[in-house]
Amino acid sequence: MALFICCRLLASRRLWLVFSSALLCVLALIPFRSIPFAAEADASPGAARVAELRIDGEIEPILAEYFVHGIEQANQEHAGLILITMDTPGGLDSSMREIIQAILTSQVPVAAYVTPTGSRAASAGFFILLSADVAAMSPGTETGAASPVFMVFGQTVQIDETMRKKVTNDATAYLRSYVSKRGRDADLAATAVTDAKAFSDSEALKGRLIDLVVSSPSELLAKLDGRTITRLDGSTVKLSLPHPAITVHGMTTREKFLARIVQPDAFFILLIVGALGLYTEFTHPGLFAPGVIGGICLLLALYAMHLLPVNLTGLLLIVLALGFFVLEAKFPTHGVLGVGGVVAMVLGALMLIHSPLTGAGVSLSTALGVAIPFAIIVIFLMRLVLRSHRWKPSTGKEELVGEVGEVTEAVAPAGGAGMVFVHGELWRAASPGGEEIPRGARVRVKKVKGLTLEVEPVK
Repeated sequence: MALFICCRLLASRRLWLVFSSALLCVLALIPFRSIPFAAEADASPGAARVAELRIDGEIEPILAEYFVHGIEQANQEHAGLILITMDTPGGLDSSMREIIQAILTSQVPVAAYVTPTGSRAASAGFFILLSADVAAMSPGTETGAASPVFMVFGQTVQIDETMRKKVTNDATAYLRSYVSKRGRDADLAATAVTDAKAFSDSEALKGRLIDLVVSSPSELLAKLDGRTITRLDGSTVKLSLPHPAITVHGMTTREKFLARIVQPDAFFILLIVGALGLYTEFTHPGLFAPGVIGGICLLLALYAMHLLPVNLTGLLLIVLALGFFVLEAKFPTHGVLGVGGVVAMVLGALMLIHSPLTGAGVSLSTALGVAIPFAIIVIFLMRLVLRSHRWKPSTGKEELVGEVGEVTEAVAPAGGAGMVFVHGELWRAASPGGEEIPRGARVRVKKVKGLTLEVEPVK
């Protein structure tokens, strides 16, 4: 009994070691993008403080939270200017409006700058660019293309004409509400929404959508020094930016963490680790740790799923892959189902996240790096489960079946009883065949019936 318990504990530790090693290897694949950190340039006495916030990617709730917090902090510190550097394909309407609201209500003037060369401020980025007190672009950048796009499960969908007009008119009215007060051409700006029109830097400057085209942030700040601007409420402010000291406001620890888990690669890894943890716990109950880790990872993946354009077909392919792996362990298919599962999971991963704005999704290297180890672990664990079903019971009366013992008191014929010594114990024994078994004979236990063993002679 003690030997059995030790073996079970050793097996549990081995399974936990396998799961832990797989988890560490998989988490190492998460490609964490660099997050802006707070850095302040050397400030000379009398230098103007410039708070810099960065948009580099899609506009989503975490970025909106980062912006609102950064603008509030810049106002509390009485900065001379808030500088927003932009390179974005657009994003969610709700997040865009949060950022614009913070810009419009800021006591500190805000300058939005599309940089570096080759960048864009498209869709929601166009709205944000035109909401700033000063709008500037680098040479070779573009903006506009701000027509609303409707998505369900990562796919663009068509809506009826009435609803389309309603949403388009709402977006156009919102844009006009502050663009005209900034002294910009509201009619031309509206064409970016109604006709999806885009503008190069020179076209935007010529059309009075932006104020400046400059090559670098330092050149922008130099041109803004001493410039008088009109705020949203009609008041005028003269910017004083002598020897500007730029402070880059980075994300908080919470924002960094949330920004990382909503990356497509990280979301896919959390989803698979969560499924693997719960699968391990269900097939090998009592380990606890895989279930806890899996549950946490799965909940984090569900949070990310709420923010990402998840494709339903990709999810179904991943579920199908899991079914293939389980069947591979159960039936001798010579690896056909296993390979099919890997292919289904890789395809599902590549289709899992699809944004019409960026085309970003799970990378092929991450899909392969997760799918293959996942297949090996699931097939291995399922084979252990199936093998355990064929194991002979090692506790209770059932463990006596098949054991060989010695007759200590002759077993009488015709249903008579005798005594046998088996498994270190004396048991009452009977012969189901009705034959007499003499004392000292070797017998094998065929069945346990109450407190009587049915035995037959060993030949």
